[in-house]
Amino acid sequence: MTTARLPFPISKDETFYEGLSNWIGDVFYDILPEKGFDLRDEQIFMAFQLERAFKEKKTIFAEAGVGTGKTLVYLLFTIAYARYTGKPAIIACADETLIEQLVKEEGDIRKIAEHLDLAVDARLSKSQDQYLCVRKLEHAVQREDNEKFDDIHEGLPDFVHNPAGLQRYTPYGDRKQYPEVSDEEWTRISWDPFQDCQSCEFRQRCGLTLSRDYYRKASDLIICSHDFYMEHIWTAESRKREGHLPLLPEHSSVVFDEGHLLEFAAQKALTYRVRKSSLEASLERLLQNEIREEFANLVEEALMVNDQFFSLLEASSVKVPDSLRNDIQSGEALMQNASKLQSALEKIGEALVFEGELYTIDPFELKIAEEILEQMEYSIGLFNKGNHAVSWTESRDGDLCLVIMPRTVEEVLKEKVFSSEKPVIFSSATLSSDKSFEYMASSLGIGDYLSFSVESPFDYEEQMKLFISNGKEDDEKAERIIESIKHNGGKTLILFPSRQEMNRFKAAADREEFPFPVYYEGENEISETVSKFQREIPSVLCSVNLWEGLDVPGESLSNLIIWSLPYPPQDPVFNAKRKYTDDPYKQVDLPYMILRLRQGLGRLIRTGSDDGTATIFIDAGQPEDTLRAITGILPIVPSE
Repeated sequence: MTTARLPFPISKDETFYEGLSNWIGDVFYDILPEKGFDLRDEQIFMAFQLERAFKEKKTIFAEAGVGTGKTLVYLLFTIAYARYTGKPAIIACADETLIEQLVKEEGDIRKIAEHLDLAVDARLSKSQDQYLCVRKLEHAVQREDNEKFDDIHEGLPDFVHNPAGLQRYTPYGDRKQYPEVSDEEWTRISWDPFQDCQSCEFRQRCGLTLSRDYYRKASDLIICSHDFYMEHIWTAESRKREGHLPLLPEHSSVVFDEGHLLEFAAQKALTYRVRKSSLEASLERLLQNEIREEFANLVEEALMVNDQFFSLLEASSVKVPDSLRNDIQSGEALMQNASKLQSALEKIGEALVFEGELYTIDPFELKIAEEILEQMEYSIGLFNKGNHAVSWTESRDGDLCLVIMPRTVEEVLKEKVFSSEKPVIFSSATLSSDKSFEYMASSLGIGDYLSFSVESPFDYEEQMKLFISNGKEDDEKAERIIESIKHNGGKTLILFPSRQEMNRFKAAADREEFPFPVYYEGENEISETVSKFQREIPSVLCSVNLWEGLDVPGESLSNLIIWSLPYPPQDPVFNAKRKYTDDPYKQVDLPYMILRLRQGLGRLIRTGSDDGTATIFIDAGQPEDTLRAITGILPIVPSE
């Protein structure tokens, strides 16, 4: 046991857990109230429930309403336990935006540091697509007339192009460092899964590579997204085989903040992407070696089958409205060709074993080729199984990409995540269904778990006004919203179910003049946009992805508008869910919408002194049972 860095003393006669319990009691009953914090029964109840999870090293579903102070509670436990075990805790947030929320100036980590005189070593571990790709940037600078790209290129540290200058870690390349770059522009210069990082000349000077060395040395907390944690889980073994460290170090505990979103993150992490050009590049690189003629013929055959498969795949792809995904209309010719491609890859994989024994291919290059071909073969095999996976296509820069996602992940999660003996905390205001956690537990492969629920302490009747607006067309809806934000002097968050709906509102709003800024998600780096919205009180934020986790207390957010009910999209992922249920609307669409609506409404009242107005626009034609379900989750009785 490590005691030197513990935030509390332990006598010879008490265990760590006894000392932890006493310290937690002191913090919530004495220290924080003396600093001006409210004494919350809900927070203290949660604290002693978490104590059991840490002591028994179990998974716990901690459902706590807005304002219970759940983040502060789990931070105290994870920091103390990290120091006890000598291993950092992992805090996995729903997405990259919420990572920044956790470490902001007025966040709970800063409060702990200030009020408990506790220096917390918390470091961010961001997903790979949050980092600059120097190779893509150089290509963009050469082919585009974009001043932003030119400025980024000129601002790179000297050591990037001069290896001799690399003497110490210098942070660079984080998406947050380039707030003026739009999301669309960022995709042209950031890492993507089709980059060949193994052979990149900038690999050892890459901001992404350097960041890993930095966050791995955190002693208390490593903060990442659900997606990144799941990617760590799925790639740990393959990275070891390739001679690399796993994405995350050994850790003492895991918190899944907004844990109700973990299943989808797990599916995304297990998703495979196959591009025609990626397989071509890998196979053609093999042809450049001194290989047997028989092996060369196998490679040539695979290249021909690959070309035929992607031609058929493109012809079978149908655009999904309001989505970047294309549905695949599978036919006999496409599936026959997919089987031929899988067979061709199997033959190459078997032949590579013999080819490796001849030592005509560089061992490192051979290992990389084997990993790529194994993944390609598995991906196409999963596509061929049909009902075991969800498949669709995407197109970018004229290159078609086949995307294959597993339909269920509970078995893999059970083996890889929940079989280890460590505390795992699911934290959210929306984890249960009718006070039962069984649906979430079974979908994640969790058999043995603890759970509790505590309601929000806020007086919504006093703090909140709620309005329902039924049956408005888009033009009238936009007009009403523009009137509302002008009357309120900004200070408004508008949530949209899709980017297309947000763009329709933007088209109407752009014809108006406002005495305050209106920010749209995607125009700049999102954490900087949120920070501006919070700092500049008379402003408006329009968002598609901030239904969960956004924490903007005070006057900056006193008007919440929900453009329409947040039903899931009609895309291949949710269509697959619908396909395998008896009642798609009641089992997929309605639960998703209700959960997201509850989360969205939770953005308005963040403290006991907040007040504000929420308006929900409901399209015409909603079934009566849907309206009853909506009424059942509203914090107060709405006005029409």
